[in-house]
Amino acid sequence: MHTMISKISRNRLYPILGRTAAVTFLAAVGTLGLQAQQSAGTAASLPPINLKASLIAPLNLSAPASSSGDLGYSSSVGNDETANAELFNFGAGEDQPPPRRRYGRPNYNDSRTNSDGSPKYDFFAGGGLGLSSGGAHNYLSSAGWGLQFGGGRNFNKKVAVNLQFDYDHFGFQTNTLNNLLAIYNSVGADLPQLGGSSHVWSFSLDPKYTFYEGDKYGAYAVVGVGFYHKTANFTTPATGEECDPYYGCYEYEANQTIDKYTSNAPGFNAGIGMTYKFSRFASQRLFLEARYVYVDNSPKPFDISGTTSYFNAFPQNSAKTTYIPIKVGIRF
Repeated sequence: MHTMISKISRNRLYPILGRTAAVTFLAAVGTLGLQAQQSAGTAASLPPINLKASLIAPLNLSAPASSSGDLGYSSSVGNDETANAELFNFGAGEDQPPPRRRYGRPNYNDSRTNSDGSPKYDFFAGGGLGLSSGGAHNYLSSAGWGLQFGGGRNFNKKVAVNLQFDYDHFGFQTNTLNNLLAIYNSVGADLPQLGGSSHVWSFSLDPKYTFYEGDKYGAYAVVGVGFYHKTANFTTPATGEECDPYYGCYEYEANQTIDKYTSNAPGFNAGIGMTYKFSRFASQRLFLEARYVYVDNSPKPFDISGTTSYFNAFPQNSAKTTYIPIKVGIRF
């Protein structure tokens, strides 16, 4: 009986102890929550965050904030670091790289190139036509042909001096040849017809100034002074005979020179030209130029009398001469 009562007492005691422990735990948790709420109420309340205003407001990066907790940062130290960074001077130690070198304009000066990048030497060749002008237009053909060769020194992109050779060839007008034919026949030449040509070759020293230079196009002015040799050669058709040991003798026709005049004189020229580069970095250029040439010949009088020491049926060859050569060629 006693044993049964003891079992019933234990069965009732366990639920009571469980309920007591649960109530105690809930009371302890409520007490801790109340204390935390009271502590939060005593702390200063933080202002609400305005996200839109924070994004719109500019950042002030001109100087770092100074505070005792900023790892000992000093504005003077920051200025020194900024200056060193701009100059690529990160320290004075032996392990640091040297300061950055400062470069000026590139210097291309060598045996073939000037300091401004232009080639030291200029060579050119070309050809074209010539136009007679002034008094020469009264006896020379209106147009002829010519050649040009030369070379010289470029001192920079703008200034150069060249030594130039020119050859310009002209024919004679028909009335000039007819008048001369009558003169020659009047002194007993008895010529069936008359032909001829005139040419001028020259050597000149020509300073050149380039007043425009683009990536492809350029323009220049040129003047020159030199020595000019002028020749007038008159011919008539003639029949000749040629003999060959294998084929025998045969006749042929060719022009035979019957009279020739020469004149040496100083001369001057001036003109303008333009150039075109094949590419931006090419040194070769096409050129087109026109010049005015004046040859200061010394006039000689007309004389076919035979009483003087010379015969001059064509005094125009020793008259002052002007013409306009127009040449196209290449510079390299």
